[in-house]
Formats: sequence, C-alpha cells, structure tokens
Amino acid sequence: QVQLVESGGGLVQVGGSLRLSCAAPGRALSSYAMGWFLQAPGKEREFVAFINRSGGITYYSDSVKGRFTISRDNTKNTVYLQMNSLKPEDTAVYYCAAGGLVPIWTSKTAYEYWGQGTQVTVSS
Repeated sequence: QVQLVESGGGLVQVGGSLRLSCAAPGRALSSYAMGWFLQAPGKEREFVAFINRSGGITYYSDSVKGRFTISRDNTKNTVYLQMNSLKPEDTAVYYCAAGGLVPIWTSKTAYEYWGQGTQVTVSS
C-alpha cells in the first residue's frame, strides 16, 4: 500500500500560480510512474499530467499544456505540479496517483494508488 498526500492547493486569482506537491512518506516513489488528475464538481475525474519513474518523460492534457509542469524529486519521494496562468476552469480537486505499470498514461484505471485530493479554486 502506498499512501499519497497532496498539498499546496488553495484560492488564487486568475493568472496566478500554485505548486501542488504529492508526497509518499516512507515509500520510494521512484518505483512508480505518477499522474495528476482533476475532478470538478459534477464531472468525471480527468487526466492532467504524467511523469515516468525517472522524470525523463512527461505528458500533458491539451488544456494545461504550456501552463502546467509536472516534475519529481525521487530523493524526496515527492512529485510536483507547477500551475501557472491559472484560469477559472482549472478550479477542481486535484489528485495525484501512482502506478507500477501505467500502459495508458491518461487512464485513471491504470493507476493503483491515489491521494485524498487538494482543492484548487481560481477566482475571476
């Protein structure tokens, strides 16, 4: 079992920035590919970003490409999501997820472990 703990969410104005963190206390996250997903009220959970185990491969949804950056520090067992130029439509609960084998990076069913989520609210 891998416990994932997200932090860094909050209220920000349009155009602002936030950095989300996802930590796995006591576990080697380097064994897992990682993803970030968001879920807006009344909507399905959807893919945001992916990073492979080493950090050498990243992939983004079209809606965040060029604005968000996923990264990881395996020495700290932490994955990050830097969110810039935030828009009201980015408002959602953001979840990090870990998978030992993630054949389809954008599919939530490919990930085994999930955090509890952190709320991001972008005000206009």
